[in-house]
Amino acid sequence: MNLTLFAALVVILSLIMIKAAEQVAYPLTGYFSSLVSDYLEANQKLSPFYTHTPNMEGIKAAMIARDSFNTPRAALVQALTAQYQSISSTALVEDNIKSLGLPNTYSVTTAHQPNIFTGPLYFIYKIAHTVALAKSLKASFPDSNFVPVYYMGSEDADLDELGFVTIGGEKLVWQTNQTGAVGRMIVDPALLSLIKQVEGQIGISVHGAAWVTLLKETFTTGKTIAQATFEIVNHLFGEYGVVVLLPDSAALKSLFTSVIEKELTTGFSNKAVQQTIQALSTHYKVQTAGREINLFYLQDNKRERIVQMAAGYEVAALGIQFTKDQILADVQSNPANYSPNVILRGVFQETILPNIAFVGGGGELAYWLELKDVFKEVAVPYPVLLLRNSFLLVPQKHAQQLQKLQISTLTLFKGLQHIIESFVKTNATNNLQIDAQMTAIAAQYKLIKEQAASIDTSLVQHIEALAHQQGQKLLQVQKKMLRSEKRKFEVEQQQITKIVDQLFPGGSLQERVENIADWYKIYGTHFVSAIVENSDDFSKGFTLLYLAN
Repeated sequence: MNLTLFAALVVILSLIMIKAAEQVAYPLTGYFSSLVSDYLEANQKLSPFYTHTPNMEGIKAAMIARDSFNTPRAALVQALTAQYQSISSTALVEDNIKSLGLPNTYSVTTAHQPNIFTGPLYFIYKIAHTVALAKSLKASFPDSNFVPVYYMGSEDADLDELGFVTIGGEKLVWQTNQTGAVGRMIVDPALLSLIKQVEGQIGISVHGAAWVTLLKETFTTGKTIAQATFEIVNHLFGEYGVVVLLPDSAALKSLFTSVIEKELTTGFSNKAVQQTIQALSTHYKVQTAGREINLFYLQDNKRERIVQMAAGYEVAALGIQFTKDQILADVQSNPANYSPNVILRGVFQETILPNIAFVGGGGELAYWLELKDVFKEVAVPYPVLLLRNSFLLVPQKHAQQLQKLQISTLTLFKGLQHIIESFVKTNATNNLQIDAQMTAIAAQYKLIKEQAASIDTSLVQHIEALAHQQGQKLLQVQKKMLRSEKRKFEVEQQQITKIVDQLFPGGSLQERVENIADWYKIYGTHFVSAIVENSDDFSKGFTLLYLAN
């Protein structure tokens, strides 16, 4: 399809699905840490922990830094070309892969593990963000090329986190006995049975049937989870030129052997990160502490820690020991066996990609802010860090109910009980506020305390205790007044509860729970188009998308 025509079609489909969009500042939602809020607000406490500002000026500086680094472009293009031989890709993806070999091409990257069936919605949002960012950067720097990249964290071994999906409010868990890197696990009968369950939930709708067909075509018996995820992402985002990178590759890890060797022989990353953690922890909760050696050993269905011993190195869970010379030789012979953990994963990513910007969630930004000195130790360029876009999808019926109930957007993020209490206080026929009375009583106790202090100072503490007790009793009275008034609004409470439960399932953000299947069944591929079209380049705020139907 002609790219101009495709872009126009995307906008039209987005307008069909989305009636309106509204943004809320991330800190005001209450769902983001103080560290993330401070980063977005450019708080000076965080400036020592990153290199480039998250704006166009920072992007330009990152491009200059990248130009001075010898990115292994030819090897990267060769590895990607080999990875894509097994599937049918779009012309734009093929052009983007070739473009990565050119010195004026840069990547903008997001990373995520291969959750089964794409996992939570933010998996989709992260990738869509890279598409929007690449488009925006091309408009600002027309002489350069920008390629959106999804870097698959296929070596993550946390199946408890990756091996389930929530569809229609039901948590579907992959009951498998496989262990090790999830990306290396294979599709088995247990996973196929989950597809059957998905089909039972959404298969009756046209778009739901299409989603089930896609799952059946990509998650086939004997295929690895990494390959299946690769194919499904290519299906969803190939039209946008998204390049999927599978880093669990001997060819790509051979480009990283010098860093692996340095880590094994000096433990440089732990030393570097500990200094940062000490400084960062004075203001914020530290995301990850790392280990003395931040590498795992991959062998078949196992991913286990490498530990330095007096006589060399040991992978205890696998019963493997190495002398120093043996392990260095093994790095050269079998680079695919070495897997960086969270402390070194970013360095690997930025070594093999011509990357200038990394799009991640709040937790990802938190641990990336620990890594600046790790990058410095191996002279790898540190990218611009961008908070991924967040969305709340509001169906038309819920939007209409919220408007009728006069519940504001900010109130919506405050939690169910706060929303109900706010509604009741606003609509109550009786005055439920006793703040003025409490202030007056507190003033009286203050006068009594001053009078008593002039007679006997030992009475002060007793009077303060009485004042506190009286205040608590008055608060209890106010709560009982509110509880009584709530009974007059039982119908509205039920409506509010139903809306909040659907928009914030389990009290969490919708994007952290629901799967694309819940929305694909209604809108089909239009859903992805609408998310891409409504994605920001620099995360201007948490976006509420009010759906047209």
